[in-house]
Amino acid sequence: MVDINAERSGSEVIVEENPLSRWLFTNTKSAWIWLILRVYLGYTWLVAGIGKVTSDVWTGENAGTAVEGFMQRAVSRAEAGEVAGWYAWFLENFVIPNATAFSYMIAWGEVLVGIGLIVGLLTGIAAFFGALMNMSFLLAGTVSTNPVMFMIAIVLILAWKVAGWYGVDRWALPVLGTPWTIKRK
Repeated sequence: MVDINAERSGSEVIVEENPLSRWLFTNTKSAWIWLILRVYLGYTWLVAGIGKVTSDVWTGENAGTAVEGFMQRAVSRAEAGEVAGWYAWFLENFVIPNATAFSYMIAWGEVLVGIGLIVGLLTGIAAFFGALMNMSFLLAGTVSTNPVMFMIAIVLILAWKVAGWYGVDRWALPVLGTPWTIKRK
């Protein structure tokens, strides 16, 4: 219930969270749901990343070749309206000239996101970087499994407090602390 007088006076108003989202995002009894989604998404990223890390055109002698080709195709689709003009400009002026560096970042990023999600270490951060890569691929015009992976990553980000409960986060988060708590000495 919202206090109308507090709202009119400019006082802080705290809106109650609904029971379902409170249970899903803050109750460790929901952690099994996040475990299934987390391991699925982590496995998907890890397999994709290992495929790239072991590929000559991603991290080998010809590193950057795959990224450059993929980005050139994305830039060419901008004229047809399939890729946003601002994103095509970014690809053409920043990513393609640095294709080798991006190749290593993508390949190893996928591996690290996959491992982080599978073991449940910094789950929210790993899911964020996975979502960032999914959005980048979507903006470049690649649909594939990216929308599904993006949505799973978003809910894992929302559930970060309990998504790693069956994982390293169960012990790591209390040690690391959270941004809104002050660690006492």
